[in-house]
Parts: sequence; structure tokens; C-alpha cells
Amino acid sequence: MDRRFFFITRVPDEPGSLERAAAIITAGNGNINRVHYDRRIDPRTVFFEVTAGEGMVEEIRRGLEARGYLRESLPAPGFLRFAVHLPHRPGALHEFLGHTTAARANIAFADFDDSGDGPERLVMAMTLEDRAVAGRLLDRLKSRYRVEVLESVAGEDGLDDTVFYLRFAEELRSLLGGGEEAFLLRLLHDVNHIVQELEHRGEDPETVFSSILATGRTLRGTCGAGFYADVQGIPLAENLRLTCLQLPCGGNVYLLASPGHLLMVDTGYGIYHADLVQAFSRLGIGEPGNLSSILITHADADHCGGAGLFPAGTRLTRASLECIRTRNRATGSRSEGLILETVYTTLINLFSRFTPPSEIELLGEPGESRTGGFPVLARFSLGGHPFEILRGFDGHMAGQVYLACRELRVLFTGDSLINLEGLTPERRAFNSLAVNLITSVNVDRDLARREREGLIALAAAWDAEGRGDGRRCLLCGGHGPVSVLDGESPVTFGAVERYLP
Repeated sequence: MDRRFFFITRVPDEPGSLERAAAIITAGNGNINRVHYDRRIDPRTVFFEVTAGEGMVEEIRRGLEARGYLRESLPAPGFLRFAVHLPHRPGALHEFLGHTTAARANIAFADFDDSGDGPERLVMAMTLEDRAVAGRLLDRLKSRYRVEVLESVAGEDGLDDTVFYLRFAEELRSLLGGGEEAFLLRLLHDVNHIVQELEHRGEDPETVFSSILATGRTLRGTCGAGFYADVQGIPLAENLRLTCLQLPCGGNVYLLASPGHLLMVDTGYGIYHADLVQAFSRLGIGEPGNLSSILITHADADHCGGAGLFPAGTRLTRASLECIRTRNRATGSRSEGLILETVYTTLINLFSRFTPPSEIELLGEPGESRTGGFPVLARFSLGGHPFEILRGFDGHMAGQVYLACRELRVLFTGDSLINLEGLTPERRAFNSLAVNLITSVNVDRDLARREREGLIALAAAWDAEGRGDGRRCLLCGGHGPVSVLDGESPVTFGAVERYLP
């Protein structure tokens, strides 16, 4: 039975290399389903996806390996820029280059002029696929020539594009805290696939790579010592208090506290768990052990990625659970087959230390009852006040729900209605990274528009009901501050304070 396999090849930068690699695959009865090579990114790396029989895959692998084409590891690339003093005699440069060629160094720069100030001084810059090899080459050269090191082996700023994918993989390894070679090779193959797809849509590959790395760097830089949160504390009733924490990146965390009960709505990224626990204590909200339950609005990592780290049961829809299980935020939508959604989910889960819920209570399926056009999935009481869990239309993501209390006029809108103007520039910049990689955060734009319109209509209706007592409908979006409607746009409600650890 034929199966799909991928190969990452490292071919010489010369005419005929790609043809020779394809010939090896053809000789092994492999059918090439995908190939991607872009000289602007890396002039020697070619990605293949191949359908072949199990036995023939090994034959193809052996053929590529015998030719020296098969990439089976991702060594840390090395860079050297140095000045070497060569004897001024025939053959000196040729002899010197023999050492660099033996080390498989790719020369990026060479500068020598015997009429200059230093007639024996040759300045060179070169990249090597393995940092350890770069170090050994430098030691070998030092034993034979007078060498002035101008940039160390560990330097990365001078790396040229001949080892781009190695450099990219090395930073991925660092951001992920390590990783087996086979896992990193698979991840690199998947990243290349979304680069190819976005290139077809007119996107610049540089934007894709930089957005991926910026996502990982920003998450790492905003936990621990870099953590902060923007906080709103709002009394909803005498016995019920709402706390909103806008985390540095991604979704909000909400806590509804009443005597003997503490409900969390969404958990933020897993990478922020320890910071959140500390913030709860310092803000006087309570300890994780006091949590009664967690409600997940939808299955994006920034809304449920810390659920498994809290000692409380988690309520979510079956559709949300399926998105978590398949590791694809587009599962159950018309975007389900898009490679962009699958790979983005993989990347953001890895960067954010996604920890799915373990103690799960599935919400029921929609019945006949509706509020504001949204099906009611469940009803419960908190502090003596009636709440409803409403089912969305699967526009932002399959399985998304909203939490509503008409009596208190409070509406948790997930990512279907947020106060974009209330986001800080840093949060807007981070959110734009996802758009760069998946083109839209909504899996179905038409349904997402219907969800937003429905939520605005519901909030406006509750505002109209509250004119007598002056109570406005509070909109608790998945991102940004707690807000109220101004026309059809959310505007920030009350004071927002900055929490620092």
C-alpha cells in the first residue's frame, strides 16, 4: 500500500542537481506530490513529498543518502569571518582553499589585493553547516597560518542564506527548548509547506519566517520576569465580582467569584500558568485550588492552553474537544483541510506549552431554547444569578460558546466580538502574526460576521432594557478590555490597571 513520505534534501548549487534528486525518487517508483525550492530562501535545500510503497521508500532514502543529498539532521550552523596571512608565493591561496573545501565551507566573502596595505592579508567570510566543523576548521587554520578572528564561530548575524534553513531550525530548537532531530525535520517540512502555500497567495517568505520566530520570541519574552497583565475588577452584584486579566499575548482570563465558588472563563496560554497563579494570589482573587470549574469558550491555545494545569474540571463543547484532539483549529469547518491551519496550530501549541484539559465535562447539544438567536446549551446559577451558555455559529472556530447573564447584563463574547481599539500596540502586533500565517483568524468569515452581528444585537437589546436603572451590558471579549457598546463598537468600561509581578 502506498503512503506519503517527505524528504528534505541538500543538493549542490549547480545545474542538474534538482533533476538528479528527482531521478532517484523516480527510480524508486515514487510519485512526487509536492516539491518546493526557492533560491531566494536557501539555494541548496529542496523539499519533497512523495507517495511510494513502504519498501521503495527505503530504496529512495538510500539513493538520496548515497548521493549525499539526504538531510537527516539539523546541525547548528557555523560562521567564520577572519583575516589570514598567506605567504606571498604561487599556489598559497590554492593550498589554503583546500582546507576550506575539505570542511565543506561555503565562502560568502573574500578580499585580497597584493597592492593594498597588507599584501599578505586575505579577509574571508564563510558559512559551514555544522558549528563544530567550523571550530575544527578554525583550529586547523590557526595551526598553519597567522589568523585574526573578526567574528566568532557562534556569531549569527553574518550567516548568509546558504544555510538559511539550518539557522531557522536552530532558532526553533532554542525557542522550543530542544527537540529530537526527526521531530524538528518534520516541523521544518511543515513550515516549508505553509511558506509554499502563502507564496501562492502572494506573501513574502521572509514575512512568514519572521512571523513564526516573532511568535515564539514574544511568548518567551513575556512570561516570568517579562510577564504583566492589564486588570479590571468589576462588582456585578453584592455577592459576585468579575476580574478580567488581559495577558501580554493572546486571550483574556476571566474570574467570577461568589461566596464558595470561583469560575474561570478561559485559561490563557499554558506558558503563563505560573505567572497567573502568582497574580491570583497577589491580586487577592484566590488560589487555583479554590477553582470550582473552568469554562472554555473555544479551543484556540490562548483560550484553553493552560486548562490541564489547573486542578478543576473543564466544560467545553464536543466540537472544541475535537479541535484539541486533532491539533487543528479548523476541524469541523470548511477550512479543515487547509495546511495553514494545521501547521499554525502545531506551532502555537508548541511555543505556548499547550496543556489540554484532562478532567472534562462535555456540554450538551443545542436544544430548542434560544437567547438572542443563539442556542442555549446549559443553564446554571452563580451567586444566585442565572447564567446561560450559548452556542455560536462556528464562524471563528467550531464549538465556540458564549456565557450570558441577562439579569446582570453581562455577556462573554469569546473572539466573536472584541474591543480592537482597546488593545495595546504590543497586543495588536502579536495578533497580526497569526493573520500573517493563516490569513484570517476566522475559519468561516460569513458565519463570523453573523456571530458578531448577533452579539451586538443582543447587547443592544439588553442595553435598552437597562435604561431605567442605568445598567449597561458589559461585553467581556476574548481579547481587550471589558467594554460597553457605543453604537456598534465596543468601548472600554471603567478603569484598567497594570499588574506587574
